[in-house]
Amino acid sequence: MTPQKLDTSVHAIHEWLARSVKSLGNHSDRLNAINVFPVADGDTGSNLYLTARAGQDAISELQTDDIGGLLEVAARASMESARGNSGTLLAVFLSGLSEPWIGHERLTAPLLAVGLERAKVRSWSALSEPVEGTMLSVINAIALAANSTLSYIKTDLESRAALDALLTQMNQAAQLAVKGTETELEPLLAAGVVDAGAVGMLIIIDELCAAIRNEETDFESYEAFKGYKVQDPHIHLNGESESGVEVMCTVSLDALGAATLRGQLDALGNSVIMSPVNQLEEDTYRWRVHVHVLEAQPAIELIAKYGEPVNVSVTDLCTTDD
Repeated sequence: MTPQKLDTSVHAIHEWLARSVKSLGNHSDRLNAINVFPVADGDTGSNLYLTARAGQDAISELQTDDIGGLLEVAARASMESARGNSGTLLAVFLSGLSEPWIGHERLTAPLLAVGLERAKVRSWSALSEPVEGTMLSVINAIALAANSTLSYIKTDLESRAALDALLTQMNQAAQLAVKGTETELEPLLAAGVVDAGAVGMLIIIDELCAAIRNEETDFESYEAFKGYKVQDPHIHLNGESESGVEVMCTVSLDALGAATLRGQLDALGNSVIMSPVNQLEEDTYRWRVHVHVLEAQPAIELIAKYGEPVNVSVTDLCTTDD
């Protein structure tokens, strides 16, 4: 396809999310199989699929020309239904990406670059203890690739040729970032696998590029990732599962309450993720909260001190979806 035929309209965003859901579903078993970090519970693929599907379902009948407005609706639905660390981080990524796009009907290279930068910032700030060698590595890589590409493009930055060049660099950067996770974290190195969440994010980025180009996505290169071949066993079964539960909920808080709650959740458990869903008042947001704790009740009671938790889910960390 020539750059002039790229689809930069809201149709491409619809296609991107629909294709991402299909591909995450097709790859969920392999993603679950290599899910050893941060918890070897074998559900990263399932969590990404279910979270993405919630977002895609929310916009399937939505008619609008606003690419950012469309993605914002999908991101909010994904956030409300997010599953696990990976699903929550995906929802945060989509939310950050949508913010600079709101009010635009066409995607351009500069708009994509600023969206990726915002998504990177939102993703890092959502986690109390962000770790490289995960989905964050891919998010960082594509944001950096997008910004660096803009600096050397000689053509009109608003042109489709510029967007096509940016997509190429994004794809290459994401592939390298996934490959790099093989050696960035000790649990991945010991298991001989790439990070499951990072591969999941690569699937989403590959589908974004393919949807804009109206091409089929080529997943053959994934066979080179350690532990990802279909004949490989479910490696996560060899790891030690974390004891305890995953607690997720939505709660309305002001900035001070959110900061205080995050600090107390950090002391109570780990894998804390907090991200705003939407603004209610000048200084009050609905927040999506995620934490791993030994027992659910103390965490729920702590959250209830600051606001009324709704949409609460409690999942045993030892339970897998395989």
